[in-house]
Amino acid sequence: MENNTEWYRVFYWTAKLGSLTKAADRLHITQPAVSHTLKQLEGSFGGPLFFRSARGVSLTAEGEALFHYVEQAFRMLELGEKTMAEMRSLSHGEISIGASDTLCKHFLLPRLEKFHRDYPDIRIRVTNRTTPETLALLKEGAIDFGIVNLPASDDKVEFRESVVLQECLVGGAAAYAGLAVEPFPLGRLSEYPLLLLEPGGSTRRFLDGYAEANGVELKPEFELGSLDLLVQFALSGFGLTFMARSYIEEELAAGKLVELPLVPPPPVRHVGIATLKGVPLSAAAKRFLNELS
Repeated sequence: MENNTEWYRVFYWTAKLGSLTKAADRLHITQPAVSHTLKQLEGSFGGPLFFRSARGVSLTAEGEALFHYVEQAFRMLELGEKTMAEMRSLSHGEISIGASDTLCKHFLLPRLEKFHRDYPDIRIRVTNRTTPETLALLKEGAIDFGIVNLPASDDKVEFRESVVLQECLVGGAAAYAGLAVEPFPLGRLSEYPLLLLEPGGSTRRFLDGYAEANGVELKPEFELGSLDLLVQFALSGFGLTFMARSYIEEELAAGKLVELPLVPPPPVRHVGIATLKGVPLSAAAKRFLNELS
């Protein structure tokens, strides 16, 4: 039988305090209201739940049986309220993030390290996928948000721009230092071996689109599965490759890679934060997103 939840609240506090008056004070209602509510509850069960006396009230055998379950229910509600409060204060919770290996390494990891220091009790899960795969996971509800390469588009996803990425053309210093001293026309790429990511990802589409907009078709000699591999192959002198400048600052500063002054340069793009439209985020996820820049 389904009864008003407030009936059980009145029953719980009356049984716990052993007094209609004390229960009324605890619930901020009148004593007659407590008495009326208990009569309704007893009527719904077809028998008394309390013995009344001058000293107060005590539970009948039926009342004891009911109180056992009602007490557990209210303890669970209190636990739920406590858990919600902990989640809002970021002393409890979980964040699920999707990102590619490269974005994890160069963008996500430094920010996660700080967040983990500030909120060590928040559990963080990271799933490594390409941008298209990350968006698919987001729409399936498998992650809270994704870190993706822009431009990207999806009617169900909201994208927020974060840090700027500037692609540049680089090669191993030993093989290509002589090309780094004067402007390098995009059309000359066909004269040298080219290293690119495999087709299908957002970065490859961006570079292909940039080249096509300038009347050039990119014809790579090597198609590799990660940016780290592209860097290693470029360092070994296998050819030229495109790379976000911020990802190879150490190699450029050390003189291991040289940048060719490409004309025209690729347009800037951004790291993006992808969230599902109309779906609220947890307090922990909101806080972390607020700290991303």
